[in-house]
Amino acid sequence: MAFPGRMLVWGTGAIGGTIAAHIGRAGHDVTCVDVDAAHLERIAASGLTVDLPEGGIVAHVGAARPDALQGTFDLVFLAVKADRTLQAMQALMPFRSPDAPVVSLQNGLCELEIAGLVGQRNVIGAFINFGADITGPGHITVGNRGAVVVGELDGHIGERTRTVRDLLALHEPKAIASDNIFGFLWGKQAYSAVLKSSALSKAPLVAFMEDPRWQAANIGLIREVLCVARAEGVAPLGFDGFDPADFEACDQRAVAGLNSMADLYRGSAKTHSSAWRDIAVARARTDAAAQVGPIFVAAQRHAIPVPLLRGMIDRITALEDGKAMQGDALVQEWAQGCPR
Repeated sequence: MAFPGRMLVWGTGAIGGTIAAHIGRAGHDVTCVDVDAAHLERIAASGLTVDLPEGGIVAHVGAARPDALQGTFDLVFLAVKADRTLQAMQALMPFRSPDAPVVSLQNGLCELEIAGLVGQRNVIGAFINFGADITGPGHITVGNRGAVVVGELDGHIGERTRTVRDLLALHEPKAIASDNIFGFLWGKQAYSAVLKSSALSKAPLVAFMEDPRWQAANIGLIREVLCVARAEGVAPLGFDGFDPADFEACDQRAVAGLNSMADLYRGSAKTHSSAWRDIAVARARTDAAAQVGPIFVAAQRHAIPVPLLRGMIDRITALEDGKAMQGDALVQEWAQGCPR
């Protein structure tokens, strides 16, 4: 069967489910895998519903638990949390055709871990920045549109790169193929550091970003990540109102850059970050530590201090362990650089 052939979306949460629904609705052969039985049952019974800013769609796609999956697939989209990458890859390998590319729809730098398992040539990177949440079994709400970029890890753009771009464009018509996917992925690492720090607060994301009490710390947080990226030889790229150059300039321009980032979520149905929802709503652990793990490794390699990033992750861990409470006091503790 010609590429892309049979497609597997492993992890049918907010991001994976949105992409799977659009691919399936276009008539492609796509199967969704998840561990949430109620989610899969609803998808099998009445389809996968995705509410978009401009309206809703319902797609009828294959749905299976990992232990009930059959056959092999010619293209794999991996959409699990960063801390579940290895577990998911080990589980899906028996169902992956020998030359099937794995497209990471994850946050972080998971492409590096996947490449260590299947080889760089079998990995396609993807940068996803639309905001979405699971709002019920078989039901996803996309709060705001955002950039979607696909790219090969070695920078070349070939036929399969464009094919994957076209598949992602079924959801986001402005999706592009890039010869610098790591520029986008590191840019997202800097940008999403602030989304993670918002998990320390009770405030909605826009209010948190615009709060003058926390802006200096959030700007410093972004600068730490950008510094590590530069040391790695990566030129981080901007998107959706985020411009790395704003944060390498004077503080006044950086504040304007932070406010510009907030504009993406102004009026969005997604009022809080995913890390915030994990802690405050799902009462679950986040994948924040796994997402920033490669930054810590690179920072150590280049002897670059990242105290704000480490302090944030330490406090998120304390929240996950029930040893801290979300709120201004915790944010203040972090912003002042107090040890924990």
